[in-house]
Amino acid sequence: MTDLVIRQATADDAAAMFALIQAHLSEGHLLPREVSELERHAERFLVAYLPASDGSVTGAPELVACAELAPLSARVAEVRSLVVSRDVRGVGLATRMVNEIRSEAKSRGYETLCAFTHDARFFVRQNFSIVPHTWLPEKISTDCLSCPLFRKCEQHAMMLLLIDVPRYAAVA
Repeated sequence: MTDLVIRQATADDAAAMFALIQAHLSEGHLLPREVSELERHAERFLVAYLPASDGSVTGAPELVACAELAPLSARVAEVRSLVVSRDVRGVGLATRMVNEIRSEAKSRGYETLCAFTHDARFFVRQNFSIVPHTWLPEKISTDCLSCPLFRKCEQHAMMLLLIDVPRYAAVA
């Protein structure tokens, strides 16, 4: 994985991101996306590419991961469409992608990073906490109210504070 390149996506990456997401929809952890939506929001995504699988200089690199930093408000952003190709799982690529997303979120001034997932274990290992959905009203108003599974959602709301919270000394 030393040849791996992680960079901000462009609209030219949309078709490859769409194919990667589509290939992993059957796992049940991703929401479907449209190519036009991926093109429109490409600047929100990070992508990871491996060099051409045939070893040539002119061959096309292979998209093996993507993740979106989706703004929900001026304070809160969400990790969306985090997917790593089955062929390269287990080497820490998802962690690298989330670390990059976290750094980008902090640099853009977000105070909270959230994620919604069916399996909380990965995000817990990234120091996210499971929280009630109501702790993320930005997500509810942006996406959940129009979802047919609203109030029946089986996803875990995950939250990570990106700012230091001051600790108060006990008053004697």
